[in-house]
Amino acid sequence: MTSPKLLGISGSLRREATNTKLLTEAARLFGDSEYALADINFPLYDGDDEASTGVPAAVQKVADQIAAADAVILSTPEYNAGPSGVLKNALDWISRAEGNPWNGKPVAVMSAAAGRAGGVRAQMVLRGFMVPFRPMILQGPEIHLADSSNAFDENGHLIGDMYARDLTQLMQNLRGLI
Repeated sequence: MTSPKLLGISGSLRREATNTKLLTEAARLFGDSEYALADINFPLYDGDDEASTGVPAAVQKVADQIAAADAVILSTPEYNAGPSGVLKNALDWISRAEGNPWNGKPVAVMSAAAGRAGGVRAQMVLRGFMVPFRPMILQGPEIHLADSSNAFDENGHLIGDMYARDLTQLMQNLRGLI
């Protein structure tokens, strides 16, 4: 049997993004899989640009990765009580690609933020953004990683049992949907 294909999409482009670290840790806790991190460094969506040049190849590549994945994990920071603009832009662009790669796709949503709420508001908004695409979004356990810059050890593993336990359970639940 082949390993499941797991795609991570981080709402942060920062080099040392804690959301990207959270995705990497989630993939590790998911277990045996072919894990890839999507590159969502897309130009800003502009309908005029789309009309003149079409969907960028980078966007189509991520849409194809979503379609080919057995499951997707999304992680967003919280900016002004919502998900990052880069993630919303990526979702808007991907919605313009051929087909709907999200339809029926098992998806786990999580957040990592500097604040004490761990991005809970951003995650709630992100879940709403996903509704038109009709994925199978796991309802929990919810992962809202607070004080995220201090949440990982030198190996990139979560510090503390609570987050690791809940993230492990979320990944087991995601595996169960595949």
